[in-house]
Amino acid sequence: MRSKPKNRCDDEQSEEERGTIGLLTLSSGKPVEVRETVGLNDNLIRNLYFLDSITHLARERIPERFVHGKGSGAFGYFEVTHDVTGVCKAKFLSEIGKTTPVAVRFSSTGGERGTPDTTPDIRGLAIKFYTEEGNFDIVALNTPAFVIKDPVLFPSFVHAIKRNPTSNIRDENSRLDFLTLRPEDRNFMLTLYSDRATPASFREMFAFAIHTYQVENEDGVPSFVRFTFLPDLGNRNMNASEAARLAGEDPDYLTRDLFDNIANGNYPSWTAYLQILSLEDVKNAGFDVFDVTKILPEHQFPLHPYGRFVLNQNPINFFAEVEQLAFSPGNLVPGILGAPDDMFAARIFSYRDAHNYRLGPNVNKIAVNSPMNEVHTYLRDGRSPVNDNEDNAPNYFPNSFHGALPRVDDQKSKLIVVLQNDDGSIEQARDYLLPTFTPEEQESIPRNLARFMRPVVDFIRKRVIEIFEVIDPYIAQKIVEQLQEQ
Repeated sequence: MRSKPKNRCDDEQSEEERGTIGLLTLSSGKPVEVRETVGLNDNLIRNLYFLDSITHLARERIPERFVHGKGSGAFGYFEVTHDVTGVCKAKFLSEIGKTTPVAVRFSSTGGERGTPDTTPDIRGLAIKFYTEEGNFDIVALNTPAFVIKDPVLFPSFVHAIKRNPTSNIRDENSRLDFLTLRPEDRNFMLTLYSDRATPASFREMFAFAIHTYQVENEDGVPSFVRFTFLPDLGNRNMNASEAARLAGEDPDYLTRDLFDNIANGNYPSWTAYLQILSLEDVKNAGFDVFDVTKILPEHQFPLHPYGRFVLNQNPINFFAEVEQLAFSPGNLVPGILGAPDDMFAARIFSYRDAHNYRLGPNVNKIAVNSPMNEVHTYLRDGRSPVNDNEDNAPNYFPNSFHGALPRVDDQKSKLIVVLQNDDGSIEQARDYLLPTFTPEEQESIPRNLARFMRPVVDFIRKRVIEIFEVIDPYIAQKIVEQLQEQ
């Protein structure tokens, strides 16, 4: 778990009054003599300070996240505000007033590290709860529905939203080509091409976990929940013109806004909600509640508050505490079994594989990813950090030499099995999601789409218009009109 070093800004003394933090050394600990800090007219190959610095420089970067590459983060706490023990036995939810440390990372989906924060895109909000039973991660988006339900399509979706392999330029042809060929993504499209996709600040951004999780209480009775986080400041978005202006003037605008507000004591907070379903609710919902491209309508499944999280600490070192942060839907705790849909299963594997590539197999030994509870595994060796490498404990299971043993939970239920079909989401987009948009948000859809469609070939334009003729003929007509005006 993340430590809490003293913030350099907390001390009221000036830099001159505080003096140095200590003696400059090599990474091996040898003190650096002042003449070694000058390389002119020197035998550089024998200058150990130069060698230490120059050989480290080329190895400072690690692989970028293949999605959600541009991001920012902060730390704080989660507090339980309402009793949900009848639904979930997870200990961090066990009593009102209980607090749990959290780490949160905000990001754009398709952008690389240098992408402007306000580039139109779906945003991510990932939260890590450091609980006494291990880390619990929720990897959420600012859209209530995902783009696809079939995990086989995920690599193609990522390729479609990334740069063209020939020109290395972002290509709206590929993104709209993919989206218009998948009938399940209509909820996703409405959010992506409206102003809802671009928050005015991370502090005012919705977050939806998209999966319907299976949870259980102390008696082993299962329930099914979706996690939602709504900003206490309210939701506020940014129009495309303002986003484009800020992308040029301040590419790190959202990151700066979050950091500066926390530094100034304006701590952002989100209220946490559950939509709760029984097994009977699942059977009688009238649609597949485990379909990540579908929304759980609030009039059918109301939001129940259960807590809030507050972000009150900025990172002390961005690389150590944000770039090395690693979230996974597979980081679960007793009482939260995960989701039974195929996309959740695929994400468990994909996230773990991505972390192994980016950070190595000992990702959970990196301080910011380390759980707060005592850990005993049969995992050994590999790329650093290995820490104590489990000392001299047995490295195989089972064994007769006092190695770690699994716990017994007589009340643990099994994750249910679901069969999913390949139906679309156009009815939900038309009948439920679009009516929740304000008139201004609805007007932003044709305006933004027409802007993105300028370089798009005619047959893809035609498909976009045909889709919106079914969702809302007015929006389709406005797209046509605005394309003609260009």
